[in-house]
Amino acid sequence: MTAQSATATQRVKRIELVRHSSEEVLKEVSQLNDLIARRAFEIFEQRGSSPGHDVEDWLRAESELLQPVPLNVTELREVYIVQAEVPGFSGEQIGISVEPRLLLISGKREPIGQEADAQLIHAEWRASQLLRALDLPSAIAPSGVDTTLDNGILTVELPKAQDARELLLELEALETPAKGKAAAN
Repeated sequence: MTAQSATATQRVKRIELVRHSSEEVLKEVSQLNDLIARRAFEIFEQRGSSPGHDVEDWLRAESELLQPVPLNVTELREVYIVQAEVPGFSGEQIGISVEPRLLLISGKREPIGQEADAQLIHAEWRASQLLRALDLPSAIAPSGVDTTLDNGILTVELPKAQDARELLLELEALETPAKGKAAAN
């Protein structure tokens, strides 16, 4: 095994599950909304305060402040598996909040410092926060959630609540005889 491949396999980190109340989540989203609104107003002023570009200003402010979080969601019999791209964020910078039908992924990182006597000439690293909420199709058991971070991919395993699994089994049992009858006809 080479030194490079050995390093790659050691990057898996466990992320601490952060449980927030609905009020705390709402407060965090509200603060982020205020931050985006302030930046959108700054963009509006920089453009000479000409009206008619509200949505453009908002979307530009949002893209400057928030990093997009693309997701893949897979459903298995007893678990939902959510994979999120969070490049550049460490496990300590990411927070996971779960409720029975909601997953919230948030993160914040401090900008990389520069030398005291250096002058920044060009910067494209702007997004230092992420926030993604995902409504789940059925209830989950928040106590059994498992998370890992590997090479910028956050994997969250969300076990379905017992009643959701029983409902799935009932639906499968109802569909199976119907399929058999259709094949016989």
